[in-house]
This record gives sequence, structure tokens and C-alpha cells, in this order.
Amino acid sequence: MQTNELPKMNMTENTTGCCPKFNPEGWDGRHLHLENKPFVRATTRGVLHIPVNMGSVFTRVQERIEDAGAQDPEGYFVLSRDLSASEAEHYFAVTRPVPDEEMVMMSGDFLTRVFEGPYRHAKTWVHDMETAAIADGHTAKRIFMFYTTCPKCARAYGENYVVGVAEI
Repeated sequence: MQTNELPKMNMTENTTGCCPKFNPEGWDGRHLHLENKPFVRATTRGVLHIPVNMGSVFTRVQERIEDAGAQDPEGYFVLSRDLSASEAEHYFAVTRPVPDEEMVMMSGDFLTRVFEGPYRHAKTWVHDMETAAIADGHTAKRIFMFYTTCPKCARAYGENYVVGVAEI
């Protein structure tokens, strides 16, 4: 895979009017190399790891990304991880700076694994990502989850794909 290249997504298969249906093909077992890849960083609040303002934060950030013309037309990529039981951070991949949002540049190598199941399995998936990194000859630094669809769309599509992304 080329630097800053992500697997392609079919953005047109969208029967919900919200999230497009995620096709996991091409996402499992990938090595991604990012070099100064721009991301918008946002945080959400939660109670015991359950987000309480994710909808409003994601809506605000996505609107600003679209207003700035910074959405990649070939897909979206949001890296999420819990910082504590009451706070999570989210990195939205973009193609250019987004006004009024915190911008960060991300560089590094990442390993991916695709999971399917309820969000409550995230703790197990984090452990699985640590194990996958070791099996690949690395130690996981940070582990993110790419929640490919919102809960409403996951129910509508009958599948809840989540991509684990380990920085190695």
C-alpha cells in the first residue's frame, strides 16, 4: 500500500441515508503507512466507556469537514480510542485543513484487523489487536477502533463491522 493510502470504500451503497454499507474486503490484515496525514482530532465524553455526546460531536465535525471540502471522496476513516472511562478521542482523516477544528498530522505504521459484532466486544478486540501486533513481530503502541457504521445503520444492515487499528 502507498503512503497515506487507505482501502477503498463504496460510498454509493447507502440504503439508510446515513452510513454507507461497509465492505470489509481489503481491510483485514493490512499494513498502513501514514506520513504527515492530516486528521481532525475531537473528544467526546462518556460514562463508563459509553459515549454521551458522540452524535453531536461527530455531526459538528463532519459538517465542518464537508464545508471545508476536506472529505476524501473514496471513503472515510475515523480512529477512535478511549482515554479513560469518561473521555474518548477521535481522529477524522481529511484531505486538507478544517477551520475551527483541532488539526493533527499523523505518521507511523499501522496494522488492521476486521471484527464483526456488538460494540461491547471492544475490550476483547483491543486484546486481539495487541496479540496481532506481537504475531506480526511488533508491540502495539496505541490501539484505535474504526467504527464503520453508527448503531442505527449497523442494525439496518444486520452487520456491525469494526476495524481494529494498531500503531506498531
